[in-house]
Amino acid sequence: MRGADGVPGSLVGDVHPAHANKEPSAMTLLSRLLSLRPAVRHPVRVRRNVPIPAADGVRLMATHYYPAGVQTPPLVLMRTPYGRGRLVDALPRLLAERGYQVLCQSLRGTAGSQGRFDGFVIDPADADGTLTWLRSQPWFGGVLATWGASYLGYAQWELAARQIPEWKIAVIQDAPSAFAGGFMYPGGAFALGNALGWVQLVDTMFRSDNSMLRQLLAVFGASRRLHRAVLTLPLTDADRALTGHRVSWYQEWLTNPPGSESGQEYWARMDQRGNTERMPPIVYLQGGWYDFFLPGMIEDHARLLAAGRSVRLLIGPWSHGKGLNTRAALRDALTALDAALAGRQAPTGVRVFITGAKQWRDLPGWPPAHRPTPWHLHPGGGLSREQAAPGAPPSHYRYDPTDPTPTVGGTIVGFSAGPADNRAIEARSDVLTFTTAPLTSDVEVIGPVRVRLYARASLPHVDYTARLCAVDPRGRSVNLCDGIIRLPAPGTGQEKTEGVRTVDITLWPVAHRFARGHRIRLQVAGGAHPRYGRNPGTGRPLAAERELRASDNEILHDPDHPSAIWLPVSSAFSQAS
Repeated sequence: MRGADGVPGSLVGDVHPAHANKEPSAMTLLSRLLSLRPAVRHPVRVRRNVPIPAADGVRLMATHYYPAGVQTPPLVLMRTPYGRGRLVDALPRLLAERGYQVLCQSLRGTAGSQGRFDGFVIDPADADGTLTWLRSQPWFGGVLATWGASYLGYAQWELAARQIPEWKIAVIQDAPSAFAGGFMYPGGAFALGNALGWVQLVDTMFRSDNSMLRQLLAVFGASRRLHRAVLTLPLTDADRALTGHRVSWYQEWLTNPPGSESGQEYWARMDQRGNTERMPPIVYLQGGWYDFFLPGMIEDHARLLAAGRSVRLLIGPWSHGKGLNTRAALRDALTALDAALAGRQAPTGVRVFITGAKQWRDLPGWPPAHRPTPWHLHPGGGLSREQAAPGAPPSHYRYDPTDPTPTVGGTIVGFSAGPADNRAIEARSDVLTFTTAPLTSDVEVIGPVRVRLYARASLPHVDYTARLCAVDPRGRSVNLCDGIIRLPAPGTGQEKTEGVRTVDITLWPVAHRFARGHRIRLQVAGGAHPRYGRNPGTGRPLAAERELRASDNEILHDPDHPSAIWLPVSSAFSQAS
């Protein structure tokens, strides 16, 4: 039996009819703000608290958005741990206005769904039961899309553990298929600030006694607790310092580093890369230059292409989550969705934003053609295409984990992520900077960035961080990308004569134009706290360590030790001296 709006009354089970709300026929607020005139405009209906049985009998709750008067329109599935309050209605309503159904489902243990939330481990019974239930609904016409950012993007990778013939396109924003290396342990260092930042977000937003607005206000006001937590020792007590209680999945992240025997088994449960062959025929990927998930997404892009998928990759000038509702990103994603669900060819290729030039550019693939070009470190803080002279003395710094080198901007969780003025941090004695002379012509770099250091330290267990910055004529230094390596690590830190180790650091990729008169700068330091947890210098397991040891460090830069940063110079631009 169908209602007047074309949706069967059996859809919502025991949901009261008052929960089926009408939206005015005018454009939704998000459409108006972003000047996104829908291809077809429909009044929007909303039914809340829709119960869906998981395969193990657990009841999952969802909100259903649909266009009035449209029979069996394509359905966009969103699976989220972040709640279904009215503050998250904007995107589903925009999609419904364009003629699509949207089913926004809360994962188990969140926002009224039964069961236990387990961090990045998604119970397969959720998707199994949801698909079975969905296929039994008379309003589902057999055309499925998925959409979502961050955890909602990761949930799409988990969905691909199954063959789903109805699945036409996945729109994945700011999310990779695996978490261990790129997010939680980049370069072997524990991503303490991001881990605790997410713990704080989840703990706040999962409180059922708070409204969504109060939850958001609590997140805004929690910086003091987070600051205290990231300095807590041992780190096994940091979750309690932050939330007042133990968080099981934080403890598991901390005590199972990927290189350990237990870590390999643990992180394999959250590694969805093996699902690539079951992804839908069209995949849309959106990331940002300052997103901690970007390297993993670029790897996913390559695997999807190798698996024969039609893939679009968009990378903007954003940190995590900040590009989702921008006009450029949303228009591009909607173009792909509309094409895929209409049976047309969706856009492919790579589109990136060139910082510095402030322009978008379409590329045939990633990375584009470029010349890996070294800029060599010099004593006194110089950076040049030429190597330093024979006998050039090393540069020194002392890293003290009791006064750790701080994080400024970059790939972090929170509102301070992204580009930032680095002059204050560069004035510290534990940060080395190496800077070119003002450039005589523009230099454009697009692609992967790496640093090789020849280093000597008073301790065997140390971190090395590297950060690429752009310096304008006023002296303002703004971060573009960075990376870290924790030593000793498998396959790194090869010993050379007199205790000098060859240290290779992979930085985040970049797309930037250094303008004439600007300068290129490399920062080198022993940490970036709390983006990365402090290296205590002892070599003992990180989770229970209380002792902190300072290290004295030398960076060598002479012809026998040619420390350098390799930049991916675009072939259309000249090299600078």
